[in-house]
Order: sequence, then structure tokens, then C-alpha cells
Amino acid sequence: MINNSTIDHQLNHRSIRKFKDQTLMPEQLQTLYSVFQHTATSMFMQNASLLHITDEAKRTKIRQLCNQNYVGAEGDLFIFIVDLYRNQQIRQQLGKDDGRVHTTDIFFQAMEDTVLAFQNVANAVESMDLGYVPLGTINDHPLEMLKVLDLPELTFPVLGMQVGIPDQAPQLKPRLPLEFTCFEESYPRDFKVENLKNYDEVVTTYYDLRDANRRIDSFTKQITGAKLNLHETDRDQIAEELQKQGLCLDWKVK
Repeated sequence: MINNSTIDHQLNHRSIRKFKDQTLMPEQLQTLYSVFQHTATSMFMQNASLLHITDEAKRTKIRQLCNQNYVGAEGDLFIFIVDLYRNQQIRQQLGKDDGRVHTTDIFFQAMEDTVLAFQNVANAVESMDLGYVPLGTINDHPLEMLKVLDLPELTFPVLGMQVGIPDQAPQLKPRLPLEFTCFEESYPRDFKVENLKNYDEVVTTYYDLRDANRRIDSFTKQITGAKLNLHETDRDQIAEELQKQGLCLDWKVK
């Protein structure tokens, strides 16, 4: 396998949840903005935007909605946003109708732009020996988050990222073996859960070593447990909130 400094960072990625009480230097911040700017974009539509949240009151509200004490605490907080508002405004101000900006197709292209930008920035963060943690929890309460961020129509927050100088060195989390995730030519349908027995043991050991007093069980028990059990959450409002934002209007929501 090929190794270089970029690949070494990627293969040794750890989510950092404890940072030193220090924010990014201006040159670091500008570098991340430039990396975001130069990410690949579908059809050159550039349908993503980035919010850097520094206001303490707003960071506190975001932390409460995410229910994670490291969100908006030490370091810097970024929100990655699907942004079709800008292109709608270009069309309207130049005398055109909205065209396809309200379709699910264009929303998915904007999602792709936004997620690609997130990973590009994440790679840059680690290349500067900084750490980060992805924040999917920004969508735990979508209506309230949209209000806190004061976002216009045709925008939607996709992911957050807390960035800073690491103040912890967590273990490397064991991933599924490649034979279960990377395939040549066709997708195999002969999956057998019993073939994950060894991986389950590795995952259980990992959690036991990380925190013996807060046991989290094997991978398969997590998948068959509360995470995916049928239950209602505010995340079930995402489809409705997307359409309230003018997105995916051709997608029928029950």
C-alpha cells in the first residue's frame, strides 16, 4: 500500500472531542476557507456555503440543541450548508424564473457539493496537525437549528465541524474489514452476520479499553439496538423542514 503524509493522516483519523482553549489563527482560518472554495462542484453550480460561528450566545444555543458539551466550546465551530438561495437570487435578479432549484435532483447535487467540501476541509484540518469532530447532531432539531442559524429559504445545514488543537489522544476506532465494504464489479448478496464474529470481538474490546465503566457492546448489537429501533425523533421532521425551505418540492412527503 502507498503511504504519504496525507494518507497517514487519513488512515489515523480520530474524532477529537476535547480541544485546547485556543481558536484558529487568521492564516489557518483563511486556508480552510480557500480549501472549501476549491472543492469539486457538480455542474459548476457551487451550491455550498460555510458558516463560522463565533457568537457565544449562538454557540451556546447550538450546543444545547446538539446536546454535546464540546460543540461550540473550545476551538472553532463551522456549519456546512446546502445553498441554493444564492443561485435562485442570480436567476431572479437577471430576470429568470427559479427553474430547477426546487427539485430533489438539484438538492442532491448541492448535498454532494457540501459533503465534498466538508471532507476537503477535514483533510486540510488534519494536515495542519489540528483535530476535528463531525457534528451530525446539528440536525437533531432541524426547525430550531434553522432559527438559530437564521438561514434563508433554499438553504439547509448538513454537517457541523468543531475544529481545534487536540487536547486528547483517543484510540483508533476499528472499522469493518474491507471484505464487507469494498467490492470489485458487483455487490455481493451472500452476506452472513456470523462472519462478523471476530469484528464484534474487536469492537467490544475497543469500547472496554476506552471506558470500562460505560460499556458499549459489539457492532452487531449496536445495529440491532436502540440506534435503529423504530422510534420518533425530531429528525423525522427533516423532510418537512426541507420543503418548508423550498427544497425538494417535487418529492412527495406523507
